[in-house]
Amino acid sequence: MSKVIVIFGAGPGLGASVARRFASEGFRVALVARRKDRLDALVDQLSAEGIEAAGFTADLAAPEEIPGLTESIRARFGRIDVIEYGPLPSVGFTPAAQLEPATLVQGMPLLVLTPLAVLQAVLPEWRERGDGAFLMTTGATAVRPMAHASGVGPLMAAARNWLYSLNGELAESGIYAGTLSIAAFITGSEAERTAAAAGDPLAAAQPRVDPAHLASLYWDMYTKRDRVEEVHPNLKAG
Repeated sequence: MSKVIVIFGAGPGLGASVARRFASEGFRVALVARRKDRLDALVDQLSAEGIEAAGFTADLAAPEEIPGLTESIRARFGRIDVIEYGPLPSVGFTPAAQLEPATLVQGMPLLVLTPLAVLQAVLPEWRERGDGAFLMTTGATAVRPMAHASGVGPLMAAARNWLYSLNGELAESGIYAGTLSIAAFITGSEAERTAAAAGDPLAAAQPRVDPAHLASLYWDMYTKRDRVEEVHPNLKAG
């Protein structure tokens, strides 16, 4: 039975590219997103390319729904081998001096609690098989805090901390955990389109990255398992 990757927060940018990269290596693809219309369109697109894909609608800000969701995926595919978790955060950038507790409470389920629930739902299967991988997408502020850009950063940093510990605990049993921290806008992503529409000159100056290149980085991390983190583009020292 061929392996299965589940892409949480699947969209037309990175999610679609990760689906194509892993499918090119024989993986079947489960796509999870909140909006059914966009999800159906992505499934149709990938299916037309010869990729075995199926969509599952879910609110990823509701960690209590994860056990039922993963069972539905197993009922369709028979197994889960790789998780790629990269939903678009609902919390934006906020100056640290203006950050309120309610803002972190709002973003914590999506960026911290649900990844924990996903891991717990798949870990028994991975332990039994002696193989599995949890890949999580974060941003530059998870790695390097910046003035006037708090809010989402502390939450992503918490998830990054957890992933480092997780990999240290599970690597010897054949289970890998890693994070791809993206210090740029992903070409064609919703975040890039939103920033362009807002006309923010700082956003316009940010670098762009090809989602296909990021997907290749994820495949390299998954196969080599020689680092917990990849930061792209590399952040300059200082």
